Amino acid sequence: MKRVSQLTLSVQLPDDETFASFKSQSNQMVVQQLTHFLDQITKSNKQVHSMYLFGLSGVGKSHLLHASCAYADTLGITSLCLSFSELTQLSVDVLDGLENIDLVCLDDIQLIAGNKKWQQGVFDLYNRMVEQNKCLIITGDQSVTNLNISLPDLVSRLSWGLTEQVKPLSDEEKSVSLQYRAQQRGLYISDEVASFLINRLSRDMTSLIAALEQLDQASIREQRRITIPFIKDVLF
Repeated sequence: MKRVSQLTLSVQLPDDETFASFKSQSNQMVVQQLTHFLDQITKSNKQVHSMYLFGLSGVGKSHLLHASCAYADTLGITSLCLSFSELTQLSVDVLDGLENIDLVCLDDIQLIAGNKKWQQGVFDLYNRMVEQNKCLIITGDQSVTNLNISLPDLVSRLSWGLTEQVKPLSDEEKSVSLQYRAQQRGLYISDEVASFLINRLSRDMTSLIAALEQLDQASIREQRRITIPFIKDVLF
């Protein structure tokens, strides 16, 4: 796990959230755009300084931010991933100095739609990042024009860079993702088990991965394989 010690925030990154574990054929263009964007950060003459990802809750935007930071690490680029769900509980001053980091990822910008102070803070950070030739990736649940951000200058900045929509995973993609994440944990789940989880639980990947984590712990504790009867015992 990676940690930035100078911030009193939860900035650990899940080790298993990489581009390799993002199993979505319908979003391969998004992953390609992200990797191209990250590759150019190593160059002094950057063409683009920001990228905006949008999509519904649970489609994998946070996963892609974590994967971007993991990829940046392989390039020798400093990075930091923060969520507005935590940031807005703090003073906007927490953004000061982030322009010293090569790549800053900010998750769920829709959460500051009604907060003028935070909108101004992000606008100022954006300008400082560009001045220092650094880069930003920001996510939201709507396109830039539908975010209800009231600061026109911030809306303008969010529109400056690349924009990509993250599409929901199909059930087949969710099944492949679940099985891959289970394999990374040393677990085996069959197609039938994956399908059962997808059809019986909340269908977003965040909830499905949380259920997999719970099943993993229970499987270790009880020394049992993950089968449908075992899932019923643990989750229902």
